[in-house]
Amino acid sequence: MKPGVTNTLERMGESDRDERNPRRVVVTGASSGIGRASAVEFARRGWQVVGVARRTDRLEALADETGASVFTADLTDQADVDALRDHLEASGPVHALVNNAGGAHGLDSVEAGSIDDWRWMYEINVLGVKRMVSALLPLLRRAAGASGHADILTVTSTAGHAAYAGGGGYNAAKFAAHALTDVLRLELAGEPIRVIEVAPGMVATDEFSLVRFGGDRAKADGVYEGVENPLTAHDVAVTIVDALEREPHVNQDLIVLRPLAQTGAGVHKGRLTPRL
Repeated sequence: MKPGVTNTLERMGESDRDERNPRRVVVTGASSGIGRASAVEFARRGWQVVGVARRTDRLEALADETGASVFTADLTDQADVDALRDHLEASGPVHALVNNAGGAHGLDSVEAGSIDDWRWMYEINVLGVKRMVSALLPLLRRAAGASGHADILTVTSTAGHAAYAGGGGYNAAKFAAHALTDVLRLELAGEPIRVIEVAPGMVATDEFSLVRFGGDRAKADGVYEGVENPLTAHDVAVTIVDALEREPHVNQDLIVLRPLAQTGAGVHKGRLTPRL
């Protein structure tokens, strides 16, 4: 494992074996945004939660708030993913995986876009999902054999279904994540493992646009300026947890959710008013 990556092992134990709910879920990207909100919602409903992200301090705050177990890992690093798999295998069953880690860099044209930005987006949004599926599918199969079913839910984006100018790298990565999810569902046909995709539209979180624009707060805030009630991370988290709490025979292949102000790739700015 590369220097500077710390596994938070001391919090594992009691919360992993909480008897309120025998099901354990692994949530990636759990340090902020949709991932953190999902970990909080799972914990509130009594799930055993393992939050995974790169920032140990953020994970420790999540653990303090919710009682969740946490594990620090960079999903673009195979050694980190292998260490996470080994830890999970040693500490209990895994019934559900929520692939949430992802992000965007830049809003440049295909011509002008940075190759490094595109590479990073593909690494985290696509290869990160592939790494987690490859690592945890044997554990999910084992849990499905014992409990009757298991789940893989991947958070993509409406950017993986409809292109927009300036979105080339992010569109390409999320289209690939969507395709990966569809293929995985075909490959797991006949097994009691649900494969679910949740594709949110505009979600106002603390970091997504800030990361996209390299820390430029004015540009980040401008994305949501004038938009009446964009989705919140909690809105998406509730959708994620609800999907995994449906009866095991109900598989929601694709859930698309947008704020009312958004239609397709377009967003209405200003008040929503009836045409009387």
